[in-house]
Amino acid sequence: MACSEPASPDQNPADQNHADPTEVDPAPSGRPLKIGLVSDCYVPRLGGIEMQVHDLARNLQLAGHEVVVITPTPGPEIVDGVRVHRMDVPLLPFDIPFAPSTFRLVSELLAREQVDVAHFAGGIASPLAFIGAANAQAAGIPTVITTHCLWSYATPIFDLLDRGFHWSDWPVVLSSVSDVAAAPIRKIAGPGVAVEVLPNGIDNDAWRVTPVPRDLDHVTLVSVMRLAPRKRPRHLLKMIRQVREQLPAGRTIELVIIGEGPERASLEKYMARHDLTGVVRLVGRLTRDEIREQFSRADVFVAPANLESFGIAALEARCAGLPVVAKARTGIREFVANGQEGLLAQSDRDMVTQLLRLVRDPELRQTISAHNRAVPSRVDWHEVVGMNVTTYQRAIALMAAGTGAAPTGATGTAAAGTAGSGSGPIAATG
Repeated sequence: MACSEPASPDQNPADQNHADPTEVDPAPSGRPLKIGLVSDCYVPRLGGIEMQVHDLARNLQLAGHEVVVITPTPGPEIVDGVRVHRMDVPLLPFDIPFAPSTFRLVSELLAREQVDVAHFAGGIASPLAFIGAANAQAAGIPTVITTHCLWSYATPIFDLLDRGFHWSDWPVVLSSVSDVAAAPIRKIAGPGVAVEVLPNGIDNDAWRVTPVPRDLDHVTLVSVMRLAPRKRPRHLLKMIRQVREQLPAGRTIELVIIGEGPERASLEKYMARHDLTGVVRLVGRLTRDEIREQFSRADVFVAPANLESFGIAALEARCAGLPVVAKARTGIREFVANGQEGLLAQSDRDMVTQLLRLVRDPELRQTISAHNRAVPSRVDWHEVVGMNVTTYQRAIALMAAGTGAAPTGATGTAAAGTAGSGSGPIAATG
């Protein structure tokens, strides 16, 4: 489906949020909030959602709010000063919670903690986010749901779920990490429901690096990704083959891929078959400090995925001063303007063209790098924390006002009943 047009990268992401047609006044903002962050996965497991929820929790707490995280991921009970409830519950493969007792436990923990607001982070397969949120709002807990993925092929499923469960009528604040990711939610929910944009955050200063002196005739490309089909690492290798075949005389390239995953063995075979072992290095999973070190030695960042709701690794590279080459229909376009922070491609063939532009033109690389180093990203954690707190206040006001229509009925662990007045929290069980 078509995505809405991106906001300009120099536009404040807060301005991307659609006006709330209910015009609910925000709750008083003079006191710190107690926030329950709920996620199917959390550190020490590593991944985009895990790290973003961790960083949000830490930065909310640094801003003076109290945060408690609820997750089924095993690990320590305190992480960077943030308390974590680790639920010992049955899980499906890929650590997906499924038992009705798990969703009830989430609501019980939120009630026991007496949180001001519950913030659920979810991907496509995130029953904890959606069923947990259904139960939380039914219990009268102000609720925010943030999707961290592109629904894409799953959009019809969420449309069917809305017809059965009427989740777009819940008195919750719906949000996503980018305008691109919010587009299918807005299409299902309709013009009467606001879907906010709560972008991932970054510490601009932490990602500033000092570039290592280099030979302009040797161009180092870098990519950070899970080695999984959705991230398209094999397609990236095919593109690098084409770039290498079209290099000008005297110019060489190198590709460093950071990350691990199930595709590694297949990638190694492809590299050996196509004589890429001297061009491509698979360096595995690295720490943030090690990634910064790699960025200091690189010239260009490449993001080959088509389904990228935000692209935190690309944002980190942009803040490190690297030109970013990415797909034009991903969430990366919301912080990378074509020709300013990087180059945006319409297809794999076009991505080869854009990579060749940067490989052949040292002046273009230096111009984009100078801009990225001089102009900070607009999604520094200071701004993003403020955006989240404003959204929490809206959720508190929304629940207090009792807005939202009750569903006609549903089944399963998130079965919904009808409210006598036709407004207020929607009953859920499970």
